Amino acid sequence: MATIPTTIFEFLLALKANNHKDWMQEHKKRYQSQEKALKSFYAAVVTRLNETDEIEKTKVYRINRDIRFSKDKTPYNIHRSAGFSRAGEHRRGGYYLRLEPGNSMMGGGFFSPNPSDLLRIRKEFEIDDQEIRTILETSEFKKAFGGFNTEYQVKTAPKGFDKTHSAIDLIRNKAFFVSHRFTDEEVLSDDFLDNLVAHFLLLRPFFDYMSDVLTTDLNGVSLLE
Repeated sequence: MATIPTTIFEFLLALKANNHKDWMQEHKKRYQSQEKALKSFYAAVVTRLNETDEIEKTKVYRINRDIRFSKDKTPYNIHRSAGFSRAGEHRRGGYYLRLEPGNSMMGGGFFSPNPSDLLRIRKEFEIDDQEIRTILETSEFKKAFGGFNTEYQVKTAPKGFDKTHSAIDLIRNKAFFVSHRFTDEEVLSDDFLDNLVAHFLLLRPFFDYMSDVLTTDLNGVSLLE
């Protein structure tokens, strides 16, 4: 079974303490070996997800930071991340994995929906919020994720929405995603692939619901036909 390299966190901690090009060049072979193993793990994730879904693309985020507009000029990220995109216009939502010492997590959903999708989601919640609340309150889902990340919200109500609406707690969100954190021990365990995929699969009712919302108009008529 595919596993995460046991030295990944040791390497990332060392990189954090030596975040410069000379150190990375000196440890380039070590980095490349780990990247090869990580890509094998990501491929195993895709294989497992494709048993019940269809993954179109795996995006492995670069270790090099974009420092053009940042005050922090350290050249490298101290985590490794990958995203798994679903195939087709009718499949919405994406899976995400982040590996970082003491801060590893998986997540999924709609981190930065475009304006039209954001409005459509909010309008759906304004009309009927019971279905999404049922999903969010499902025992396994709630235990794994808690609920939407509320870090990205407007302060009161989006323009055109009533701040006293019963679903305003949902409507205020600018992003609709959930996450679950893993300990370092969990990430490095032999059964991490099973654990990760199990959490990804818990997202499917949420993804299926949001896919239906985002591919229909407010009358439920498909936008894909």
